[in-house]
This record gives sequence, structure tokens and C-alpha cells, in this order.
Amino acid sequence: MKKILLIASFFMLAAFAGNAQRYAVIDSKYILEKIPEYKESQTKLDQFSQLWQQEIDQKQTALDKMYKDYDAEQVMLPDNLKKKREDELYNKEKELRDLQRKRFGFEGDLFKKRQELIKPIQDRVYNAVQKLAVEKQYDFILDKSEGITVIFADPKLDKSDDILKNLGVK
Repeated sequence: MKKILLIASFFMLAAFAGNAQRYAVIDSKYILEKIPEYKESQTKLDQFSQLWQQEIDQKQTALDKMYKDYDAEQVMLPDNLKKKREDELYNKEKELRDLQRKRFGFEGDLFKKRQELIKPIQDRVYNAVQKLAVEKQYDFILDKSEGITVIFADPKLDKSDDILKNLGVK
């Protein structure tokens, strides 16, 4: 009787262990910092950023000078010249804002450069993570670099369709 109970317990334990979810944790920031191409790309990106920021700073300095000159001269200017100078100031300010948006805005030059230089490296890391997940049969791989993020989840564990079905949504 003890033997049967022991064998049954062993099989239940083996079945439980076989169904247990396997997961791993990585630090993508650490991984990226160890890749030489990433460091080079990040340096290039920083150089572009500094160059574009200098361009913006120069235009801002010129605009500030124009404002100072206008403030000093506005008392002596006739109305038509005041209006002309104000329009020039407005246009220069708009140019500066547009340049800032073009360089650093959403989907601006910096974003595009980041996509060009860094995204291929990030994709290589992501593909390596997926390969590891498949080889080692992990159900989840979490990234701890900036809070916990799920990098890989086995699609067979996604129960979203079951939830939708229970809600009556097709």
C-alpha cells in the first residue's frame, strides 16, 4: 500500500513539475551596453543630437538678439516698421519651433536616426531572446532593465480569446 501511494505521489509530482510555467529574467540594458556596435551607434546618435542642438541654440541666440534690438528700437519706430519687425520676429520664432520639432519631435530626425542606428541592434537582441525562449522552452521572459516588461510570452498561454468568448464577443 505504501509503495502504491509513493508511486502515485511521484507521478503527481512529476506531472505538476511538467506543467509548471518556466520563466527567465534578462536585463536588456546590460545586454545592449555589452554590444560594441550599440555603444558606437549611441555615440553617433549623441553626436547628431549635439550638432542639432547647437544649430537650435545658434538660432535661439540670433532670435534673442533680434528681440533685444526690437525692444530698444520700438519706441522710435513708426507703426508700419513695428509691424514688419514683429512679423519678422514671429516668423523667426515659428522657424525655430519648426526646426526643434523637425529635429527632436515625434518621428523627427533624432527618432529616425535612432531607428536607423539602434533598432537593428535591439532587433538582434530580441531575436536572440526569442531563440533562447524556444530552445529552453521558456513560457515567459521578463526584462528587468526598466521595470518588469514581458519580452516573450508563449502564444499558447494567451487566453485573450477565451476571455472574449466568455464576454460574448467574437
